[in-house]
Amino acid sequence: MILAGLAQAKVSSTYNKYSRVPNRRGLTGEQVAAQMLIQAGIHDVRIERVAGHLTDHYDPRTKTLRLSSGVYDGRSVAALGIAAHETGHAIQHDTGYVFLVLRSTLVPLSNLGSTLAWPLILIGLLFGGSSSNMFITLGILFYALAVLFTVVTLPVEFNASSRALHMLEDQYFLDADEIGGARKVLSAAAMTYVAAAAVAILQLLRLIAIFGGRRDE
Repeated sequence: MILAGLAQAKVSSTYNKYSRVPNRRGLTGEQVAAQMLIQAGIHDVRIERVAGHLTDHYDPRTKTLRLSSGVYDGRSVAALGIAAHETGHAIQHDTGYVFLVLRSTLVPLSNLGSTLAWPLILIGLLFGGSSSNMFITLGILFYALAVLFTVVTLPVEFNASSRALHMLEDQYFLDADEIGGARKVLSAAAMTYVAAAAVAILQLLRLIAIFGGRRDE
């Protein structure tokens, strides 16, 4: 929890810092995303404004790039970095990036795992008997699916950030001295995914340690 809290605080402070640094070309996040999609030969992705703060995401189901107001209309280094990152996801989808395909496949399994894991473990604890270990084992296996999703998310996010930084520099949206700010924003955001994966893995290991010992007894 401390790790996740620190990662989120780092994102907020880094974003707030670079959201006050305007990019020299005066471009908005929406303009940069639109031009990057054109450069990549992608013409079937919509760009929409979405409510909220840092609610930016790419929806592969509808091929929609949703940017929060601060990024959609923003002209800061931070806004361009985030817009480029989400555009990176759209390009991953268009090119069939293997980890994005895998993550999309895992979404329903991860949701199922998150929903069923703890009820199954509780059933095993409450009812006991010969079926107790079976329910607990199933619960841990379902939770492992959710953990796998958080792990697979890591290369997807790191790759999108790498694509974003290359596009921002190669297509001259940001100058060399501005790229550093965008990199810091995206690196801070990536740490939230690292923290989430670490927390999930530690929780899985904790479950295995607790209930593995219980089965041995």
